[in-house]
Amino acid sequence: MSRNTKEKMVVFSVGAAAYTLIELLWRQHTHWSMTLTGGTCFTILYQIYNRWKAMPLTKKCLIGSGVITAVEFVVGVVVNIWQKWNVWDYSGMQFNLLGQICLLYSLLWFFLSIPIVYISKKLKIRLQRVL
Repeated sequence: MSRNTKEKMVVFSVGAAAYTLIELLWRQHTHWSMTLTGGTCFTILYQIYNRWKAMPLTKKCLIGSGVITAVEFVVGVVVNIWQKWNVWDYSGMQFNLLGQICLLYSLLWFFLSIPIVYISKKLKIRLQRVL
């Protein structure tokens, strides 16, 4: 297995575990689709943040919020609207889109992107040493 494949597997796993933990702490439950969503989001952000290291933190957080919100929207359409699994429903929240995303959570993802930036940087350094 190549170093790049191993790195992607570790990064995906870290994101999957972290997102699941956040869901459990925030909502006291989660769904397996959220584990995959978290792994996907973190993998994308890890690549972006480590490719453009000099990008200002505010811009990284805006991108982080946008990426997470976009992935959640796509997953929400699939699991909640098409599959009718009812994993979440933001239709009661202000400024929501089809009940799958809302402004409040996009703002929360902006702030949660701050630790994601630093975790991505530290994880990249660590993986370069061990892989």
